[in-house]
Amino acid sequence: MHIEAIDPKKTAMIVVDMQNDFVASGAAMETPAARHIVPQLAKALRICRETGIKIIYTAHVHRSDGCDMGLFDDMHPPIANRHALVDGTPGVEIYPELAPAVGEHVIKKHRYSGFFGTDLDIILREWGVDTVIISGTTTENCCQATARDAMFRNYRVVFLSDATATYDYPDRGFGAMPADDVHHATLVILAASTAHVMSVEDMRTRISSREKTKAARNRLNDIGSSRFGRPLHTE
Repeated sequence: MHIEAIDPKKTAMIVVDMQNDFVASGAAMETPAARHIVPQLAKALRICRETGIKIIYTAHVHRSDGCDMGLFDDMHPPIANRHALVDGTPGVEIYPELAPAVGEHVIKKHRYSGFFGTDLDIILREWGVDTVIISGTTTENCCQATARDAMFRNYRVVFLSDATATYDYPDRGFGAMPADDVHHATLVILAASTAHVMSVEDMRTRISSREKTKAARNRLNDIGSSRFGRPLHTE
């Protein structure tokens, strides 16, 4: 997938699971690398807000009685013992430095993908969105699952390489894998099969590129109108 220019009117930023239970120091499911990307993600959010790109958040939560747990209690002890991601607790709130602005929605989800069992797709289509920008944590689980589900639904996908993050994987029979390797491998796979992987700065440039192209067309239209009485280009 290649995205030359990003149209703010048709694009939404999805901030995946940047919650206290993942980002805060000492949290039950702490992902230190997620905290390290906070400044870069905050920069991406500023760019989006300044250019009119809509922002929507996801938060992974489960009810305290576990009725929406599925198989997560088999894989993640902090979820199984209700030490993390319990709906209604401070841990599921968005990390303060990345808090939603007034009018920005938080989608509660119970699985990795932000689309599974939620109204995310309904909202994006109501907004007229055809391109989504994926940021947040973790790169290979919730961010990748959301990116893939977006692509399956025919959204163009921008995946931010420096505004996504993950954690070190312990050895569970196939060797350990440090966070940097997990992150890199996921980016390589996504770039080949799902998304246009780019940095926050590259995202900014591609938004500007689109606006410059529009400005150039407007200038040509002005010239055409003055010389020929009609515009040379239309949107």
